[in-house]
Amino acid sequence: MNIASIRQLVETFTKEELHTAEAALLEEQALAIEVPGIDEGEQLTHVIAAQWVITHKDETGADTMTAIREYTKRVRQSIS
Repeated sequence: MNIASIRQLVETFTKEELHTAEAALLEEQALAIEVPGIDEGEQLTHVIAAQWVITHKDETGADTMTAIREYTKRVRQSIS
């Protein structure tokens, strides 16, 4: 998971575009947008994270970096 990649996706694409990219990754199809990552698994992680961040921003009014911090906090809690 790369924070800069997540931020780039949040600032570049809509939630709908990211949802389409997620579906394409799950179906092993070509992506209509450029998603950074070393493999499909990392790309999927970035897309899902970006969607979460956008949703969190919409629901709370948080700025991008605050929402990303909240996401990474949730990830750390889930693996500890």
